[in-house]
Amino acid sequence: MYAIFKDELVNKAKEIYLNHLRFEEGGISHQELKNHQENQLRKVLKHVINGSHFYQNKLSGLTDTDIEKLTLETVQSLPYTSKLDLRENGSEIASAPLSESWVYYETTGTTGSPTPCPRNELDSIHNNTPLSIRYGKIFDKHEGKHIVGVMGPTELHSTGDTFEDVLRGLGHTVVKMWPRSPVVGMKRTMALIDELKISALVCTPAVAINLARYLKQNNIAPEETSIRLILTLGELTTPALLRNIGQAWGANVYNCMYASQESSILAVCDEDGSLYTVPMNNYYEVVDPVTNQVASVSESETSGELVITNLYQGQKPLIRYRTGDMVRATLMPNGSMKIIPIGRVRDTLTLGGSNYCAWDIEAALLEKLSDCLDYAIQIEEENAIDKLNIVIELTNTEQQQRILTEVKSHFNEKIPNVIVNIQVGNTSDITSTSAMVSWKAARLHDLREKADNTEREAALALIGRGFK
Repeated sequence: MYAIFKDELVNKAKEIYLNHLRFEEGGISHQELKNHQENQLRKVLKHVINGSHFYQNKLSGLTDTDIEKLTLETVQSLPYTSKLDLRENGSEIASAPLSESWVYYETTGTTGSPTPCPRNELDSIHNNTPLSIRYGKIFDKHEGKHIVGVMGPTELHSTGDTFEDVLRGLGHTVVKMWPRSPVVGMKRTMALIDELKISALVCTPAVAINLARYLKQNNIAPEETSIRLILTLGELTTPALLRNIGQAWGANVYNCMYASQESSILAVCDEDGSLYTVPMNNYYEVVDPVTNQVASVSESETSGELVITNLYQGQKPLIRYRTGDMVRATLMPNGSMKIIPIGRVRDTLTLGGSNYCAWDIEAALLEKLSDCLDYAIQIEEENAIDKLNIVIELTNTEQQQRILTEVKSHFNEKIPNVIVNIQVGNTSDITSTSAMVSWKAARLHDLREKADNTEREAALALIGRGFK
């Protein structure tokens, strides 16, 4: 509503929207996109050097002449920005004082000090515009006006504001309901779904799982509620996990975005269910996390750590920011990338003498498994062989032994040279902490010698403070 008092902002929002829409409709050539990215890169570099104490030091040797000569081919001459930089420098990274932002967010701080993530109005316009365009197509496939329950992790997180703005703009009603809030809780959330006939949810996979479990414990079948569409975010999510959540709810489920508090929206789900980058807003690189060599992303799938540079003059643009996330990237005809986030760099595991990312492990378990609500894995060594003890929580236990035999065989095919034990049971509260800490902390307990369980301990401490 405040935007009606700011004519300049309204005009800028329309310009940004039309540019994004033109890109989405195939109206921007590769050369136009390259020109746009290089022009914006130069503007952003001047913006951060003028406004950010951190980047004034980080890029101190970069002159105006250097910036004007910079191209996408030479962007690798710029230094990386790391997560450690964000933690250690806090508000010093911002390129404008907090008084020029419209809202303040921060990271959850479960594994370190919270990182400030203030945003100004341009940040929100640039990021919410591609969400509006792509989610409009998804909601059009599920006709009618929706009442959407938006369930974010904390009040200091951007989820509630972002989805309220986007979904309200698309003509839907938003109910902000935090099931983990002591004021709301699961019981009231369940009642709101019934009373308001909420038809869509926005939440992490863990929340969708926990809410389905709570309904079943109260003798309510999730698939018989009014929920028909679920947009998940915030966690590693394989297609197999989405399928199992969809089976539990009798709903269509989309992994709707890849983003973080620090870097904002980096990829958005399209109506085909895949995640595509937003090259009008960001410049993307894929690097080898060990050698730091930048990979050439082509029509063939390329794996590596995602590195991004924001291309708009927001409150806190990041330059060559190492996300810490591994992705599989494929170049698309329009210049965007189709990406599959496959887990954090530090979540890579050695099993049976080979390295696997979180995606590989979850997919190996769930690809042949139906009606699985949740899972947890414990790793130990038995006669120098890695042994995985896996607990799966099923919504339907009929033909249980046949299912487990097939799942175990498939797991061993995908991840050989390990011993696998799979049993049906109940997982603990720690699996709900994935978006707050990490997939590894939530799903995995590594009992092997030299295993690092510090993040698991952070997740347990979170539960000790009442998080469920």
